[in-house]
Amino acid sequence: MIYTAIDNFYLTDEQLKNSPSSKDGIDEATETTLRIYGCDLIQESGILLKLPQVVMTTGQESPRRARQAIIVFHRMECRRELSNRHLDLYSKKFSDLKAELSRTERHILKEMGFVCHVEHPHKFISNYLATLGTPPELRQEAWNLANDSLRTTLCVRFKSEVVACGVVYAAARRFQVPLPENPPWWKAFDAEKSGIDEVCRVLAHLYSRPKAQYIPVYNNVVATDTETEGAKEVKIKMAFDKLKESKQSDDESKSMPTEGDTREEHRHKSKSEHKTESSGENQGLGQRKRKRERSERVKARDRDRADILTGKRAMRRKGTEMNSRVEVIDRRIEQRIQEGILKNQGTTHHVIVIIVAHHIRQGRRIVTDTTHMHRTIFKVIHLCTL
Repeated sequence: MIYTAIDNFYLTDEQLKNSPSSKDGIDEATETTLRIYGCDLIQESGILLKLPQVVMTTGQESPRRARQAIIVFHRMECRRELSNRHLDLYSKKFSDLKAELSRTERHILKEMGFVCHVEHPHKFISNYLATLGTPPELRQEAWNLANDSLRTTLCVRFKSEVVACGVVYAAARRFQVPLPENPPWWKAFDAEKSGIDEVCRVLAHLYSRPKAQYIPVYNNVVATDTETEGAKEVKIKMAFDKLKESKQSDDESKSMPTEGDTREEHRHKSKSEHKTESSGENQGLGQRKRKRERSERVKARDRDRADILTGKRAMRRKGTEMNSRVEVIDRRIEQRIQEGILKNQGTTHHVIVIIVAHHIRQGRRIVTDTTHMHRTIFKVIHLCTL
């Protein structure tokens, strides 16, 4: 039976001093720096992955694809190294990173016994501040301190209630807000003054440190100058033995990625060949498409020309019909004028013009231009002079 209570996560000071890193020869200062650096990476990657703050501080589940995580950390690495290296998603390096990420996740879950639920001080802060009746600005400061406390070992040394009381006390001291001491306010929250003082001391030490930088640790061993050559060799041998044991324990998980790598490499080759073939097909399709568009443009141009010619022919026919119609009207008017002149031999030129104007006012289309009008008037005048 596996004991899954939350209390089994708390460690004593002796256990913290004899951590696995210290057994591998890493001093406490290096371990602390790398821990803070790792927390900074988690914070930065969470922002780039657009995760809520609660995921970065409490580790709550908010699934993201392995591809997204690898791309984000590759970008972060390039920014720190001031380089512009490209990461091919179909390369063997990417498949190795993906397999290593999956293998590391399984290893962490195995070490934690698949118990991922832990209590954090954040859920106690609001209740404590509301009970104490503190000003609203104190809540944000205490929340920030609780976030920064996760860069230290406080979460595995003290219960969440003690850490919450510690950050509330530190925030109140920073804003100079008095808290009740008679009776002591921390007694109502099952905390001790010694634990609150230790939380404040650790946070003050955290803020006094410079920005954490990565420290390369080769073969999981950091050797000091004061060590003898024999001690160095013993530590290196122990580290290699431990590394071999860890490799043997992960044989089963390593075999799976190897097959996956082979499949991934074969898939990459097939994809590259497929890309080459598809590029040739795309070029042929593009040429055929361009020819089809060119022929369509020629056909459209021919249709436009035919339409223009058809319109011109129609206009010519219409003009011919109009001219013939005008000539008929001219002949009718001339005939009427001649009849009127024969009946009235004494009609003057002025009267003839009035007759023509009368027909024009009636809306009859006698002539279409000035030439026809002059021709008609001249014919009338000639008839009148006879």
